[in-house]
Amino acid sequence: MKIWRWFFDPVAGENEATIVEILARSGVETCPIDPDAASGPGIVFFAEVRHPLCECVREMSRNGLDRVLAVQLGEDLAGTSTWSLLKAGASDVFAWSRRTHPAPEVAARFERWYSVDSLIESAQVQGTLVGESRSWKSTLRQVVEVARFTAASVLITGETGTGKELVARLVHALDPSVEKAKFVVLDCTTIVPELSGSEFFGHERGAFTGAVTPRDGAFALADGGTLFLDEVGELPAGLQTQLLRVIQEHTYKRVGGNSWQRTNFRLVCATNRDLAQAVARGTFRSDLYYRIATVTCKLPSLPERMEDIPRLVRHFAGQHAPDGPPIDLDDVVADYLLRRAYPGNVRDLKQVVSGMLARHVGTGPVTIGDIPELERPAIETDAAWSAESFEAPIRRALALGIGLKEISRAVTEAAIRVALTDEAGNLQRAARKLGVTDRALQMRRAAHRGPGRILGASA
Repeated sequence: MKIWRWFFDPVAGENEATIVEILARSGVETCPIDPDAASGPGIVFFAEVRHPLCECVREMSRNGLDRVLAVQLGEDLAGTSTWSLLKAGASDVFAWSRRTHPAPEVAARFERWYSVDSLIESAQVQGTLVGESRSWKSTLRQVVEVARFTAASVLITGETGTGKELVARLVHALDPSVEKAKFVVLDCTTIVPELSGSEFFGHERGAFTGAVTPRDGAFALADGGTLFLDEVGELPAGLQTQLLRVIQEHTYKRVGGNSWQRTNFRLVCATNRDLAQAVARGTFRSDLYYRIATVTCKLPSLPERMEDIPRLVRHFAGQHAPDGPPIDLDDVVADYLLRRAYPGNVRDLKQVVSGMLARHVGTGPVTIGDIPELERPAIETDAAWSAESFEAPIRRALALGIGLKEISRAVTEAAIRVALTDEAGNLQRAARKLGVTDRALQMRRAAHRGPGRILGASA
């Protein structure tokens, strides 16, 4: 693997050629940076963290999309300024002088990053989890790394519709140690309290009324695979205690049984709740929380990754017609999809796209007529209004026997009253708003003013 190198600061006592040679002996081939064409992974060597360094890291890493390792030469890293390098897009930061064998550590990092990024670009991932935004790619890197290189429990958080179950399935698919067929899903919102023990632990024949045959629960079904607890924040307190025991001891008893059963599964949980707050409130066990949240992956909402919408639309269109040609969008439709609010996140976007494609005919681009009527944006302009809004009160007036002359007079009175009120009783401004002359407005007021009637404030 060849990566670019950049000695950002000259450091007394450090021989650049020696460092390059040491890296090469560990398999890290580097080439001098071309600032005008730098892309892909690289190393920036620096003496101290300064603002120009952070700006260069941000530019060379493309805000974190490309892997950049920041290595300090000279004095040891100190203070909090090094955190700014991570914020600028560096994937890691360490001091060369603090390592006995720094070059192998550099090599190990780039090997890991290469493996993770290769998996992200694979059809296995790109076929289901689509996006190139920084927030999405950062999340995918975390998910892929923990799935492939660890056996840790994973807690997936995020708003409804962000793809939590898809991510859970990816963790299962990338785990080299689990049996691929054993991905067991248990939705904690649908668990019936009376049958919850059976759902998790299984039961023996005759354990309760209706238990005519023995049944395996989720712990048995997930043995050797992955147990996915969706909406784990809804788990009742009693089951939280029992789940914790199984996670810790890997053993359980069926309902109505006496013998201990062993189970070994990877636990992946998902929730749209803030479990840390639930722990603080005492509604979720803290010891269970720390067991299931060994690694927490927070999925970004769609508003946090709006630049991914065009790719997601193409992906959903491909799912709709997998054997058809790519579908284009009129500019107005593309603009509508970028401006629309998505309270249901990616799931919401998928539904909108599916609705449009269900109406679309022919081989041309999708046009605004393909957008379902209920999905079309409301048109609000100061000049546009419809007489249809008067239909309901007019219908009521007619039902009461009020004729056209009286209806017309009442509408005129109301318009004059509103205009005068809006203009604080100023006759000239009210007349301009109504589109008549001052004299005409005075005459209309006189014609419509009856005994004891006041149309508006006096001029």
